[in-house]
Amino acid sequence: MKIVNKKALHNYHILEHLEAGIVLSGAEVKSIRTGRIDLGEAYVRILNGEVYLVNANIPRYNQAADKEYDAQKSRKLLLHKDQINSLIGKTSGKGATLVPVSIYEKHNRFKVEVGLAKSKKEFDKRKIIKERDHARRVEQELRGKE
Repeated sequence: MKIVNKKALHNYHILEHLEAGIVLSGAEVKSIRTGRIDLGEAYVRILNGEVYLVNANIPRYNQAADKEYDAQKSRKLLLHKDQINSLIGKTSGKGATLVPVSIYEKHNRFKVEVGLAKSKKEFDKRKIIKERDHARRVEQELRGKE
């Protein structure tokens, strides 16, 4: 199962992709396996040489015993030190940011695809929507003529 952050793909140009592990509790893993995660408002932050996924909403698993569970807590991402240093260099100067693009399961472990992103301008978003609508109309006309 792969859960994609469509909001990030709409708002950002993804320049580079990077795979990172994520530290989760058992109840969080079960909740994600049922498809209950929201990456819409999430972003990635580097603090003290460690990378964190901030504002990702993983609702409490129904059968979990923990009643004091915080669904939007920051979760640590697992990357090599040289990858972290590279990300620090790439995000420091030129207006680039880190966003979670997707989360998926790989060999029974959850991975987060982190994208080095640059914000889209409003006219870029409108252009993409116009191209999508045009392609949809062409497809409908082709289906109608058959």
